[in-house]
Amino acid sequence: MNDFDRSLQQLQMAEQVRRSAARWLGAFETALTSRDVAKIGALFHDDCHWRDVLAFTWHFTAAEGRENVAARLAAQQEHAAAHGFHLPPGRKPPRKVRRVGVECIEAIFEFATVEGRGAGIFRLSPATDGGDDPKAWLISTTLESLRGHEEKIGANRPSGAAYSRNFGGDNWDDVRRKARAFDDREPAVLVVGGAQAGLSIAARLNQLGVDTLLVEKWPRIGDSWRTRYHSLALHNSVHLNHLPYMDFPPTFPTYIPKDMLGNWFEFYADAMEINYWTDTEFVGGSWDDEAKCWTARLRRSDGTERTMRPRHLVLANGVSSYPFIPDLPGIDDFKGEVIHSEGFASGSAWTGKNALILGTGSSANDIALDLHSHGVNTTLIQRGSTTVVSIDPSARLNEAVWDEGPPLEDCDLIVSSATPSLIVKTYKLVAKRMLELDKEMIDGLQKIGFKHDMGDDEAGHQLKYFRRGGGYNLDAGSSALMIKGEIGLLQYDRIERFTDEGARLKDGSTVPADILVLATGYFPQMELVRRALGEEMVERIGPVWGLGDDGELGNMYKRTPQQGLWFIAGGLSQCRINSKYLALQIKAMELGKLGPLKPSSY
Repeated sequence: MNDFDRSLQQLQMAEQVRRSAARWLGAFETALTSRDVAKIGALFHDDCHWRDVLAFTWHFTAAEGRENVAARLAAQQEHAAAHGFHLPPGRKPPRKVRRVGVECIEAIFEFATVEGRGAGIFRLSPATDGGDDPKAWLISTTLESLRGHEEKIGANRPSGAAYSRNFGGDNWDDVRRKARAFDDREPAVLVVGGAQAGLSIAARLNQLGVDTLLVEKWPRIGDSWRTRYHSLALHNSVHLNHLPYMDFPPTFPTYIPKDMLGNWFEFYADAMEINYWTDTEFVGGSWDDEAKCWTARLRRSDGTERTMRPRHLVLANGVSSYPFIPDLPGIDDFKGEVIHSEGFASGSAWTGKNALILGTGSSANDIALDLHSHGVNTTLIQRGSTTVVSIDPSARLNEAVWDEGPPLEDCDLIVSSATPSLIVKTYKLVAKRMLELDKEMIDGLQKIGFKHDMGDDEAGHQLKYFRRGGGYNLDAGSSALMIKGEIGLLQYDRIERFTDEGARLKDGSTVPADILVLATGYFPQMELVRRALGEEMVERIGPVWGLGDDGELGNMYKRTPQQGLWFIAGGLSQCRINSKYLALQIKAMELGKLGPLKPSSY
């Protein structure tokens, strides 16, 4: 077969795939419009999944099994009135892919509801009942915009008439300074935290016309990254870490250094016209149930305070809050320096000396590499079993969707489409492959006594992150050094107590140390809630982060049991994706289209 014939054959196959997807989507709209459960169910496999992100249910909702999916779609259609389903030009066309071990046709579609515009994914595979037409084993429906309140981007961008060529009046800089001062108004939304989570949600709200103030305790936007340890760089690739609306320049390295990222955040805040106050700490607040707003106290670096009364409070401080300092036996006797990993900058001051690092997660291992590179005799202390994954190639497996090449918007939609059970199944398959790729490294670690695991249900490090925010190491080279004996490994259960010289072991020997780095993690975000909003609020809202009974992250990116209180956290891609949905909910509440969370609304 020559190149022309091969190309023709590929075009014909692509057209067959498109027609198959279009037929299914047309049949789905007809069945959904009729709200006939049997007709809807006939289009799905017995073992099928539906994930809705706001479009039908105003929640992050999952359903499984043909009868359940069909019944819930039919019931929610009464309120959503979804229509206009089509395969959109300009997006990735239907194609054959392999997802969760299943060969299938994957198609992106768009549609409309009574509230706005939606998009989704469906995946088709051959029918198992003898029928000719394929059936769906997954469909997702996601709200993309609110009708009449679309983002101010592209063709909908602002004209700039308010200040363009406004001779004798305010120019753009004047307008921005006045907007940021909030001298004459209260913000509708107060965002606490100026890293990827806070910047993402503030940028999204800006484009929806929601007046927002972001506060950051550090002197500059980006300092929360600049102040981390000297050698830090992102552990995943640049192409999945873009912030909303603005990709990293193509000149940026694959793994972005922390100072480069901090500088980009500062540039981003200005470019996206985010109203922010630095050197400003959120010190506490309370909800005024009568006025339906917060009383939020903000303390500036000069000691002055200002009280704001926003209708919405978004805590964007990260998965963790305050450093966790364990109570170690004899630590008060230790004559060396004790420092939490949060305060570690560089090992350059410790050349020729001895260091102990308590912990074996990513931060502990990165710090060990930094100390070792500066000629410090370094030993890691392992307290519990740890998942170890090579950054490349293994961790790159979780970037597979972005590596396929569709536009970022399409990749984000694909990632958002999976139900919790499919996510677990996917991570199990990926973790199994990681074990194969990293077998030599893991075998070497276990031979020196390193305690290794792949998670509670063999689902790998990513679910550990969702469940507990840690317990894994994305390995940048420390494991090889441990295996060679160039970085030491000490099990915590061998330690009797700490002394003035270091760690005294149960056999009577001492491991000397001049510095002890506590890479012991952080209190969960609930500690921030407790200190800023009180114990009663902690009890009212329940866990933040961690997987709930529905498989979704607790209280993240969605309405919480406390009206006007929202949370956003996670890696850059998580914040980019979920900030869209969080912003849409806040905008809908501002418009009166969405009310406070009610338990029955699930």
